[in-house]
Amino acid sequence: MRLVLSDKRLLVATVTALLVIGFLATSLASYFVSRQSLRDAVVQTELPLTSDNIYSEIQKDLVQPIVISSVMATDTFLRDWVLDGEHESDRITQYLREIKGRYGAVTSFFVSETSRIYYHADGILKRVDEKEPRDEWYFRVREMTLPYEINVDPDLANQDTMTIFINYRVMDYSGNLIGVAGIGLTVNAVRTLIDDYQSRFGRTVYFADQEGRIVLVGADNSVPENEVSQRGTLAALKPEWSRRLTRNFEYDYRGSARFLNVRFISELGWYLLVEKEADSDLAQIRRALYINLIICFVITALVLLATWLTINRFQRRLEAMAMTDKLTGLASRHAYDILVDQAMRDARRLNHPLSVVMVDVDRFKTINDNMGHLAGDRVLVGIANAIRASLRSSDLICRWGGDEFLVALRNCDLFNAERLAETIRQTVEGAAFSFNGHAISATVSVGVAILRSDDDAAGFIGRADAALYSAKQDGRNIVRSDTLMQAAD
Repeated sequence: MRLVLSDKRLLVATVTALLVIGFLATSLASYFVSRQSLRDAVVQTELPLTSDNIYSEIQKDLVQPIVISSVMATDTFLRDWVLDGEHESDRITQYLREIKGRYGAVTSFFVSETSRIYYHADGILKRVDEKEPRDEWYFRVREMTLPYEINVDPDLANQDTMTIFINYRVMDYSGNLIGVAGIGLTVNAVRTLIDDYQSRFGRTVYFADQEGRIVLVGADNSVPENEVSQRGTLAALKPEWSRRLTRNFEYDYRGSARFLNVRFISELGWYLLVEKEADSDLAQIRRALYINLIICFVITALVLLATWLTINRFQRRLEAMAMTDKLTGLASRHAYDILVDQAMRDARRLNHPLSVVMVDVDRFKTINDNMGHLAGDRVLVGIANAIRASLRSSDLICRWGGDEFLVALRNCDLFNAERLAETIRQTVEGAAFSFNGHAISATVSVGVAILRSDDDAAGFIGRADAALYSAKQDGRNIVRSDTLMQAAD
């Protein structure tokens, strides 16, 4: 019994291990595949697509001022007016006012190289001076080789509002510098644009110059640093940025992973950085993993419960099959081995006699051959019922073999055992077994033995079997006992 219980526990433990390992392996594999797929989708598709969309918006919102400034720098009216001596300043003022109003700029301006006068949409602002720090930008642009620059400075014409200026060099028809023209956008306006990008695309958007300084961010302060070197491990990736290619990266910032897309906007001379926090999407995958694990454990528990109940059920059925003869309903030989061993221990402990009676059907093969096996089965069932009807409730009976039955008689001496054996023989002899309308008669030979002090189960039953053999030898349909055999010897 302990072995059976141990095997059952081992089976349940094995099933548990297989289910848990299988579910864990499947769930974790699914989690890692999903995480990698998410990363690939974000890095290879989502961020580049968002960057493309934002770049398209920048073309309209930020690059357009550069284009407008470029148009101003090549406008024949502006160049002719300067080359004609800058007469009638209200003409240039009107020109700048129209530029400002048509394109929604916060300011439009022109600074003449000849007169050093700063013209803007509301009139003449001042004369630029090399000694004036606020005019340093103009003299820097004079020395540039590039056609323009983007500069962030306070706008004197707008109460020193921080403004993004596009300073475009204006050349005459011979390629000589005659001044600087351009328009400006307020920093707050550009930040509002960035906030709009972030809101619509669900990404963090900011700009950095080629030295790694963060030059433009949204108004929501989502990027509080002044340089990319201050944003976690992003500094280590800065050398890999490319002015020709859009690059994708992953870096750590304040304990969380970030996916980053970097592209260079040549019109601005800045890098556009679009990034997304990886944990926001990974949290959903982790949540799905936890749900899967909970479901897996619930299923495992249900499967184990069903397995345990099924094992118990089939174990009971197998035990019943092993312990009971299917044809006669008597105990099986396997069960009898257990029962007779217990009966022997009880007899010795209580000092009570114990006898066994072995019954064998005479010429049973002839019945099977003449009437068929079904008829033989009917005879066996009838004999089993006849034997059972002759016994006490404390007696044990089993089907020992094909046509043999064994009875253990508790607290029964040899004399009474022989009487019971004779009763069984006479009952069977007088019975008529019917099959398909045909009466079948049968007789039995019986051997009897009583337990001795030195007997084991095999020797005890073996002596009953020897007595039965003697009954067969003496002509069948008789009872022989172990003591009679010894007397004959």
